[in-house]
Amino acid sequence: MERLARFCFRKRWLVIGVWVAAIVILGAASGAAGGKFKTEFKLPASESKRGFDLLNTKFTGGGGGFAGGTIVFKAAEVNAPAVKDAMSAVFTNVAKIDGLTVLSPYDERAQGQVATAGADAGKVAYATVNFSDKLSQADFQKITKKVTALLPHQAGLRIELGGQAFAKFEPPSSEALGLAFAIVILLVAFGSVLAMGLPVGDALAGIAAGITIVTLLSHTIKMPDFTTLLGAMIGLGVGIDYALFIVTRYRESLHKGQSPEDATATSLGTAGRAVLFAGITVVISLLGMFLMGLAFVRGLAIGASITVAATMLASVTLLPALLGLARHKVEVTRWRGVIALGCGAVALFFFGLKLPKVGGPFAALAVVTIIAGLFVPALKREVPARKVKPLQQTFWYRWSRVIQRRPWPALLAGIVVLAALALPIFKLRLGQSDEGNYATSTTTRRAYDLLSDGFGPGFNGPLLLVTEVPSGVGADKLATLTAAVAKTPGVAFASPVPRMNADGTAAQWYVVPTTAPQDAATTSLVHRLREQVIPDAATPIGLKPALTGSVAAGIDFADYLSGRLPIFFGAVLALSFLLLMAVFRSVLVPLKAVILNLLSIGAAYGVIVAVFQWGWLSGALGVGKGGPIDAWAPMMMFAIVFGLSMDYEVFLLSRIKEEYDRTGVNDTAVADGLAHTARVITAAAAIMVFVFGSFLLDSSRQIKLFGLGLAVAVLLDATVVRMVLVPATMELLGDKNWWLPRWLDRLLPNINVEGHEVEPELVSTGGD
Repeated sequence: MERLARFCFRKRWLVIGVWVAAIVILGAASGAAGGKFKTEFKLPASESKRGFDLLNTKFTGGGGGFAGGTIVFKAAEVNAPAVKDAMSAVFTNVAKIDGLTVLSPYDERAQGQVATAGADAGKVAYATVNFSDKLSQADFQKITKKVTALLPHQAGLRIELGGQAFAKFEPPSSEALGLAFAIVILLVAFGSVLAMGLPVGDALAGIAAGITIVTLLSHTIKMPDFTTLLGAMIGLGVGIDYALFIVTRYRESLHKGQSPEDATATSLGTAGRAVLFAGITVVISLLGMFLMGLAFVRGLAIGASITVAATMLASVTLLPALLGLARHKVEVTRWRGVIALGCGAVALFFFGLKLPKVGGPFAALAVVTIIAGLFVPALKREVPARKVKPLQQTFWYRWSRVIQRRPWPALLAGIVVLAALALPIFKLRLGQSDEGNYATSTTTRRAYDLLSDGFGPGFNGPLLLVTEVPSGVGADKLATLTAAVAKTPGVAFASPVPRMNADGTAAQWYVVPTTAPQDAATTSLVHRLREQVIPDAATPIGLKPALTGSVAAGIDFADYLSGRLPIFFGAVLALSFLLLMAVFRSVLVPLKAVILNLLSIGAAYGVIVAVFQWGWLSGALGVGKGGPIDAWAPMMMFAIVFGLSMDYEVFLLSRIKEEYDRTGVNDTAVADGLAHTARVITAAAAIMVFVFGSFLLDSSRQIKLFGLGLAVAVLLDATVVRMVLVPATMELLGDKNWWLPRWLDRLLPNINVEGHEVEPELVSTGGD
């Protein structure tokens, strides 16, 4: 690492040129080839998948695709000639769009698509729109625009588009918000434009390289549409973390009197090693999602891992080259630059909030002011940075000593806080949210409410019962199954006569629950129908029906993930434990790290259950009604949070171990290690908290859930865990922290993450 640092420092223009050329070439190639991202949600083996397969093979335009929508309309009388003519024309034109099939309420095949009870009887109707499962998110958006353009504006006629396929998709702009917050936080924490600009610039370079590579790979590996969004989000966090850790160590070495080249060698020989190891743990955590056995999850894991690897590579090659340009200037405050960067941060903030019609100008202003902040001449004479306090006089050193003097109260208090926050996890219910959680200003939510008012809440999550019909099974036997399903408690409606396919070899029923799609009662109904009602009625007559539909598929997906999550968690935890044990030559340190990380993640899970499932503070956060936790959220949260928390763990423990190896005194090593790294960890965590917290500004419940969970997890990990529980437990364990059986020590490979300072006799005379 030291040799790599010196090479990049001395050949800085070559290294920078290679990075710029690589980004330009990769960018041009990915721009020319374009991305081939596609969200193909393929269900694992399940009853709902068997049902979809039957629908696709036995029924033409039968709605077997995974994506579907509705065109809901309300009038004084939906069967009035003027309304019927207008809407029939709409349905005919919509059906002409490639990839769509439409079943109009006026079609003779339609069953129950006009409200017949309640105050809206005869006033509300809908058409089902089925999308081909080969369409991408971009296709959905284009089709939505086409359908919207076909809708008539007729007095007394209200038309809304319902379903996820028609829902307006707006990628969250948290990257812009996160970058703005990163600029402000780093300026406040380090008081130097270059000390701030180097981590940000390095992270952006790594993200640019990673995303362009991922875009090119999307032509050979199946990746969902939001892969680059996830990669950019994680890359921004880890990229700034890694560069920040190296730059901080570089500044420390300068303060000790080392030359810029030797300081660069020291920073990579110590912090750079920790960055490599931390990056590997993040990649392991992300690639652990392969164990979930889902193609689109594998694509996400590959895309995010490549972006993390690219930012890690930038930190150990491009950053030393940039340090070769900056040298002592990282200690210089440029007030004009600070002002310009502040303006850039404000511009990015407003751009992130998506102010109408001004996003472009604000984005341009942000770029210009950031560049100006880095390179504009100083308003005042360049002055050295403020004199560095002795380590023992810093706040974090004194804080560590406070915790170490009273380790038991600190340990118990920290555990009580995390355990209390984690308690709701025992009531966790995985499932899927529905369109009822959209903002009331959206057509998706208005269509949902119209269907609920006209047909009942269960109408927004209908079930489909489909079966092959062997020869000899007549209408009388099918009626037995129909009656059994229709009289089941919790069923509001079941097709009185099944719809048969063209050759009479398959039948399907439309089943509407009495409860909303995300209600626990609906999940119970699906299980009861599958396990009791349908087998009891179908088996004696030789049928093997499948209960399917989007709601049933969501339940199957949640059940599948619930069964795979323990395997995923166990594999990632076990491998991380082994790696940490090899690095720190200890059994208790990695065991403690795994347990504490689980506590912080568990607390984050508890918070999202309380807010999104129980509805606590839901109004203040704009969440809407409570419902199940989306099944993918725990998996994605664990992969990202565990990786980030292991970053902080490696940064802190590697410095503690370095001090322990130097002094042999455990309590001093803990205090010194915390004092050296606390400011970096706090700044890095603050950036991530703001990045993830800004997701709460998004209108999507799923994005809000993801953002709040990640923000809480990072906040707790960087405060309660790193600053309270780690020093308390390490003080209580004393020298036992570093205990390792001799036989195990002989088996484990030697991995030196701590590195060492450049020895005086090795200090070079060049590179001043």
